[in-house]
Amino acid sequence: METPAEGPRPVPLQIHIEGSRLPGRSCPPGPGFAGYENVHVGVQRRDSPGELLGLHPGDAAGARWTLDCTAAAEADGVAVRGPYVQNRLGGRFVYLSWGTVDGDGLFSMFRRAKLMFTDIDAAVLEAAASSGHLTARLPLSDAEGRPRCARVRPPVVQWSATAP
Repeated sequence: METPAEGPRPVPLQIHIEGSRLPGRSCPPGPGFAGYENVHVGVQRRDSPGELLGLHPGDAAGARWTLDCTAAAEADGVAVRGPYVQNRLGGRFVYLSWGTVDGDGLFSMFRRAKLMFTDIDAAVLEAAASSGHLTARLPLSDAEGRPRCARVRPPVVQWSATAP
């Protein structure tokens, strides 16, 4: 039971991110892009750029991540929280971090893609909070075949509430 002082209790929510069309492990230089070797992508932990979930090589057939989060109804919509959910001015989001991996396994980030929860249709986010599952599907390379970066908005990313 919720009390006015406590507000709504958060419910478990799993976010499934399904990436396709990865750019390759070697990305040549181009305008505004230095070019990189041994490219990998992972989900960045909140406030920890060096701590990544599920590092995938850039030449993988696909990349999938599952983030254990919570969702709670608030005055301005559903708020999603979790260890991989960033919270900055402008809202909550997930970072997909691109970087190189050296011979010692050290990841060095060179760009990030941002998946904003404010870009999700409110009805989809509410349905996901009810079902406990939210899925994002997106290509991980841009029109030039390089690692996708910056804010990724629909229709490039497709959000859906999914059943368990």
